[in-house]
Parts: sequence; structure tokens; C-alpha cells
Amino acid sequence: MSILSTEQLGHSYSDRWLFRGLHFGLQRGDRIALVGINGTGKSTLLQLLAGRLEPLEGKVVKEKGIRIGFLSQDPDFQGINSIYDFIYSADNEQQRLIRSYEELLAQPHPDQHRLAALSDQLSAEGAWEYEHNIKSILHRLQISDFSQEIKTLSGGQRKRLALAKLLIDEPDVYILDEPTNHLDIETIEWLEKWLTTGQKTVLLVTHDRYFLDQVCTAIRELDQGQLYNYAGNYRYYLEKKAERDAAEETLQERNRNLLRRELEWMRRQPQARGTKSKARIDAFHTLDEQTRSSKQTGTVQLQVKVSRQGGKILELEKVSKHFGGRELITGFSYVFKKGDRIGLAGKNGSGKSTLLNLITGELLPDDGHITPGETTVFGYYQQSGLAFGESERVIDVVTQVADYITMADGSTLTASQLLTQFLFPPKKQFGLVGQLSGGERKRLQLMRVLMQNPNFLILDEPTNDLDIDTLNVLEVFLLNYPGVLVLVSHDRYLLDKLTEQLFILADNGQVRVYNGNYADYKQEQEALLKEKKESESVRVEQKPAQVESKKKLTYKERQEFEQLDQLIPSLEKELGQQTHALSQTADHLAIAALAEDIARLNKDIEEKTTRWLTLSEYI
Repeated sequence: MSILSTEQLGHSYSDRWLFRGLHFGLQRGDRIALVGINGTGKSTLLQLLAGRLEPLEGKVVKEKGIRIGFLSQDPDFQGINSIYDFIYSADNEQQRLIRSYEELLAQPHPDQHRLAALSDQLSAEGAWEYEHNIKSILHRLQISDFSQEIKTLSGGQRKRLALAKLLIDEPDVYILDEPTNHLDIETIEWLEKWLTTGQKTVLLVTHDRYFLDQVCTAIRELDQGQLYNYAGNYRYYLEKKAERDAAEETLQERNRNLLRRELEWMRRQPQARGTKSKARIDAFHTLDEQTRSSKQTGTVQLQVKVSRQGGKILELEKVSKHFGGRELITGFSYVFKKGDRIGLAGKNGSGKSTLLNLITGELLPDDGHITPGETTVFGYYQQSGLAFGESERVIDVVTQVADYITMADGSTLTASQLLTQFLFPPKKQFGLVGQLSGGERKRLQLMRVLMQNPNFLILDEPTNDLDIDTLNVLEVFLLNYPGVLVLVSHDRYLLDKLTEQLFILADNGQVRVYNGNYADYKQEQEALLKEKKESESVRVEQKPAQVESKKKLTYKERQEFEQLDQLIPSLEKELGQQTHALSQTADHLAIAALAEDIARLNKDIEEKTTRWLTLSEYI
């Protein structure tokens, strides 16, 4: 039974119907991906289901009492001042108590009686574990300064904050619009585990094909106002979609042939005669309308020319850059070669965008030298996007760069012809930028970058907000791109497919050059972690191995075993007392001292228990 569904749903945008008479159902435990090209209405459908938009036709039906959590592409924080105000809801008693406790602790001289009272209330509400979960989510999403004002946050910080709030609230239905945007790869892998743990109900739009396969068990495609269901992963969807497209094309070809024959019949009949079959005439007009409105399977065409590249491309010599006392890049040297295909890897804030801005000359290094070749032409697709004016016409955005563009085969296209190749038909070309979807704006930005015929292409998170079909075309273009490619992306599929080398940025400003793609690097890291664990295991087992060779315990070892047998329960009792004392006090100094004692006792018990187990095997 559906817990969230639609009845005859219809909605339009910019005087165009996105869909009408749409039926959609979501059952408890479903994890569904919604796919479709940019501009088909995916984000609009999510907003309608989440109750953020009122449909123009039909209605959305949801199970009584169900809580829906919605993550927008561009979260709205209107009327909210600080992170505290957004994270801790006044109508959630546990969150209200946690906020009061945290704010009181942050004071220089907190009221100890008030602190003790809040501590008791938190214990009574069973909120300590909940408080720990909140802190874990916020830490994972790199949110630490709760007093920070919302207006000072970047777009990426806002998206992570909105995601954190959604996960903290634990709704019955998770509706997520591009949840992986602005997340680093480690956080995306953590989010995959979060969404697939338990029977969560998830509906999401994502361009990340690895994430889609890991999280979703079914796919629904929104195409030309129709919804198509596919029970399976992304690969299964591609196979079935190809079969459907082939069947539709066969049907359309049959209709076109029939239409030609019927058109000849219509032309042969004298206009004045009334003997034509009215049913046949009506059938002709119906067939004509169906054929004209058939799906146009347009795809983005990327065939721009690449400027000639000389022997010297770009040299970085002991380059360093710091901000606010923090060293982001330290003494990095590299000589770029023809055909380099490099991916940048590192946590958010590790300096990836800084390194790109140094390469392109938008930032100057504090130390070292950056020397570009005379023939090097940069094409820089920035994560922040281009500052398009909402009232600008789409074609004017393009003609600001050039009226004519040289293609890979030497031919010349007008700005309008190139826009058509990027799936902007004449009606949209002369429309306003403000009427474009987020994905269409990104496609327009990509077109502007490629128009410059770059031979050194830098792409900073190019997959954000692009539909999967456009990404597939971009992927093919980049596979055959003859210039230097530098790619920053949280899309692991794209990194694996397009890069042969990684620049790995560490927190201390060091940049490691790794030969291989992200899958190779991940495999190496997992192997090193496994080796480390095995090494630690061997060290723990070395003493038992020595004991085994003696076959029996010495007198001193037997005495040690008997002492441990009495000492361990005593330590465990002391640990219980200290833990109880910790839950009863609100004094900062006492809490710190007790925490140290508990850590020491835990370590002592672990070591003595390991030794006791070792000796017990030879009793």
C-alpha cells in the first residue's frame, strides 16, 4: 500500500506543461531514483510530493501522520539566523533540551544548578544517545560552529547543513534532490550506508551513478510527461530504456510511412467533393498530431576544436599557498605533460579549488613559481558557476563570448546553431536565463567554457545538477579529448573512467602524486588498512605464541594469572562506579577528571583481560 501517492497530477512551468494526469506511488521501504533529462520536471515533482508546491491539477495523497523530509537543490533558510536556530527545533523536546544544555555549557560561568537540572531532564528523556547522534552527523558533514550565521555560509555549507537537519530529524520518507552535491567522496560513502541501513523509504534525484546503484532498488524515468518504472539498478534501466526507445522508434517509423500514404490520398481528393470518408480524415489528423508530438531523441553534441598545444604546457615549482595561517598547498612541484589526465582527491576544504585557481592564475602563490606555456589555453569550469543575469536572454550569454565558433572538423557554427547542439531550441535561446532549470544553467556554462577551444581543460565538480544523459555525452567527449584534463569530482564513476593519475591533497598541505585512478587508490588504502590491522593482531599474539612454545606456565605466570583473576572484577567494579558518578555530576573539572579515570580504567581492563586470556589457554 502506498504511503505517498498522486492522483491525476499536473503542473506547468513557463507556460509549458511538465506533466498531466501523472500517477506515482511510494511504498514503505522503497528506495527509488527519479531520472530524466534536465527540464523534464524532476525537481518539480519532488517539491509537489514533499508539499513544497501546490499542483495545478490533481492532488498528492499521503498516509495520515507521515513525516516527509525534503532536501532541495538550493535550500531556503529564510527567517533563520544561526545554525543553532536551524538544527534544534523548538517543537522537538529532546532537541530543545540539547540546545539549552549546549548553550549553557558554552557560557564562561554556567549556572551549575541549571546545568544539573538540564542534565537530569536529558537523562529522563533518554536524550544523551540522541545528542551523540546529532554531534556525529554534524561532525561528518563538517559543521562545527553552531553560532555561525546562516547568511555567512557558502552554497556548499548550506546544502550540507540542510542534509544534516534532515538526517537528524529521521523522517518517514526521505526526498532528496541531488544529495551528493558538495560532499566529498568519504562522506558520500558514509551517506550510502546511512540510507541503506534499516527500512528507510527514499526517493531521490541524483547524477551519481555509483550512489544510485548502491542506494536504489528501482528507477522511475520522467520522460515527455510520462513516468516509466524499472525494477532494478542503473544498468538494468539502461538496457530496458534502449529496448523501449527502439520499440517507440519502430512504431514512429510505421506511423510516418502511413502518414505519407494518407497525405497522398488527401491531396488526390478534390477539395469541393464531400465524398471523402470523414472517419478517415479524422484518423489522418490524429495520426499527424501523434507523429508531430513524437519524442525527439536529441542529445548534446560536443565537437568543439582544441587549440594547438606546444611542448611546454605548465610548470609548478615549489608552489605554496596559505589562508588565515593555514597552509593549503606546501612546496608542490609538477611539470604537466601532453595527454595528462589528472583527478584531484581530498576532503572538503583540503585546497582542491585553491590549487585550480593557482594553476589558472586566478590566485598568485605565496612562494614558488607557476609558468604556463605560450600556447596553453585554459578552459575552467568552476563549481560556483557563472554569474548569469536572470533577465538576460540565453543567446546573449553566448554571443558575449563569440558570434561564431570553430568546430573539431574545421566548420564554423553560429552561436544559435551551437546552442541547438547543446539542446537549447530557438524558443529557449530567446527566453530568459531565469527560466532555465539548474541543470540547463550548468549545461550553458559548460558550453561557454568549451567555446574557448581550450587545450588545458579544468572541470571543478562538472557533474553537479547535470542529467545523466548529458553526463554520458560529456564522458565520451572527455575520453577522446586530446588536451590536458584536470578533474575535481565526487562522482567516483567519472574519476575512474577519465583519470590515470591523482593529486591527493592532505590536511597538512602536502600534495601526493599517485599513478592510478580512484579505484586503484581506494584498493591500495584498503590493503594498507588490512595490513595494519593484521600487523597489530600479530603483535598482540606474539606473547601467546612464546607461551605456547613452553607448553605450560611457570610458577610466576601461574601467580600472575591468579592475581589477574581477582584484579579484573575489581577494576570493572571501579569502572562502574566512575561511570555512575559521571552521570550524576555537572561540574566541568569533575567531569574532566572522571573522563580521564574512565579512559585509564578501560585501557587497563583491556590489557589485563588480553593477558588473562593468553595465560588461561595453558592452565
